[in-house]
Amino acid sequence: MACMDARIADFNEAAELLPNGASLVIQDLQWDDYEAVLEALQHRHLRINYDCGRLEVMSPLSEHEIVTRIIDRMVSCYCDEFDIKLEGYGKTTWKRRSIEKGVEPDECYYIENATRIIGKREFDLEIDPPPDIVVEIDITNTSLRKFSIYAALGVPEIWRWDRKMVHFHGLVGDSYTETEFSRFLPGLTGPIMAETIKASAEFGQTEALKNFRKHLHASRSE
Repeated sequence: MACMDARIADFNEAAELLPNGASLVIQDLQWDDYEAVLEALQHRHLRINYDCGRLEVMSPLSEHEIVTRIIDRMVSCYCDEFDIKLEGYGKTTWKRRSIEKGVEPDECYYIENATRIIGKREFDLEIDPPPDIVVEIDITNTSLRKFSIYAALGVPEIWRWDRKMVHFHGLVGDSYTETEFSRFLPGLTGPIMAETIKASAEFGQTEALKNFRKHLHASRSE
């Protein structure tokens, strides 16, 4: 036990010193130790994923966070424009002890189940629904290895930005299939989202989102 405690302490210390864009992995970690790592690092600027004993901690780049915020604002604009209920939960940790899996997305949303979870501050995925959409920003690391975790948790849809395009992945059975449109927000296509993200880097977020709103108004009037 003392040896394991020292191992966890060393891992936590190394995680806190991770440079942006880097990741750290530890194998053969028990669930209780995973939860201890979560508690120790909960206020850190990190993403923590756990899959049947394998724990990975990632430190995102500033670009990673910028793109996340742009996507979040696009989602908010779209839902405001079309009067869609939306509950966002950021990088909340989603986990189920019974299947030994846990994950932290870059952003996540309840839409279909928004009314059901309004006001909730704690979730138990043994009884509560998972987010309808999770967002992954792939810049220095790929999120594809996290898909099996999301599938096991029953997340219906993943959005993934790969620095070129926003890809939509819908859960079919126990795996994901790439789709042309979002099941929950079909007007948010990959090309228009990618155009807005790229425009924000060239012209600034305010101008990019202004043009995005114009697109929404035009599509609504068609």
